[in-house]
Amino acid sequence: MQSNQDTPELDTGLDALTTEAPAAPATTEARTSADAAKPGQAPRDLTQLKVEKGCSRGLAGWLGQHRLSLAITSYQTGRIYLVGSDQQGRVSFFERIFERAMGVVGNAQRIYLGGLYQLWRFENVLRPNEVIHGQFDKCYVPRNAQTIGDLDIHELGIRKNGKVVFINTKYSCLSELSQTHSFKAIWKPKFISKLAPEDRCHLNGLAMVDGEPKYVTAVCKSDSVDGWRDRRHDGGVVIDIDTDEIVCEGLSMPHSPRWHNGKLWLLNAGTGYLGWVDFDKKAFVPHAFVPGFARGLSMIGNVAAVGLSKPRNQRFEGLQLDEELKKRDADPWCGVQIISLTNGDVMNWIRFEGDITEIFDISFLPNVKHPMMIGLRTTEIRDLITFESDIPAEAAIA
Repeated sequence: MQSNQDTPELDTGLDALTTEAPAAPATTEARTSADAAKPGQAPRDLTQLKVEKGCSRGLAGWLGQHRLSLAITSYQTGRIYLVGSDQQGRVSFFERIFERAMGVVGNAQRIYLGGLYQLWRFENVLRPNEVIHGQFDKCYVPRNAQTIGDLDIHELGIRKNGKVVFINTKYSCLSELSQTHSFKAIWKPKFISKLAPEDRCHLNGLAMVDGEPKYVTAVCKSDSVDGWRDRRHDGGVVIDIDTDEIVCEGLSMPHSPRWHNGKLWLLNAGTGYLGWVDFDKKAFVPHAFVPGFARGLSMIGNVAAVGLSKPRNQRFEGLQLDEELKKRDADPWCGVQIISLTNGDVMNWIRFEGDITEIFDISFLPNVKHPMMIGLRTTEIRDLITFESDIPAEAAIA
């Protein structure tokens, strides 16, 4: 297993910690930046965090066979992980620090990432069959970071016209970028009486259908400040943006709705289940149990990648998930499980240990085998220069 990490010195992305057995954990220590502190506290130094990574033996082969990679975010540690497979057939972890990394959506050419107060756009600068540093087939460079303020930005979507939309959790609405302001609100639930920075219902998840936002999840229908915290057990809903209809209710902290293979899938996180919506009954149909607080879902073909977090004290404790774990004599995970949509079996997995307990979002990156990303605190962001030109070769020589 190969792991690459940010360093404040010259960083070509090639500093690697390698072990021969893909299932064995690799320990890395990041050395950049610090995330935002709570009022009255000193900033927490992210450079001192230690994270161990382990994975199933079949993961490298499965990723390589299907030419897939994963983008995984953890706002708790301020990291985005790009997980692929290298030329030696090992799992590769490439990580960068972006403060409060949350919603992520991407493909072989572009990645969008929500952060503490910015929405980032990364572009792959490599041509087909081109590699950098002799190994990476994609190199994502931060080309734009629009400042939007601390909106508690959650999940993202890319419309068919190319515009990015995002869940603005603090203001309980769906938003898009504005040329002038922090955001442009384009939809809010009917039960939210006004746009206010109060996180009233904890709007959190977004499902795109045919390149347009279609469904959202909320922890409850509260219209009062921070009201969702008292409705975690069964207040959750799924809302159709076009009709304002509640299409599923009685959920426990739902997250990450996704339209896939003709079904609306989501994570009923408070119970620990991945499942889908029965529109006729407006009910959740469980498909597979996962051992952790489920948040972050990406689907491709007949599989789903589900993000798992360890339940947070007070906020996430006391949910049905606790009883489900006890019933199975299981401890909660922090990591990712890749689950069959046919029978619910776990096909592969990634597990994080150490100074990380929460995952936020996941995105499959199709046709990406071994990706890297340019960081903000390295000489590489100054020295890696690419360009396009309309100047004819004759004119350039003259």
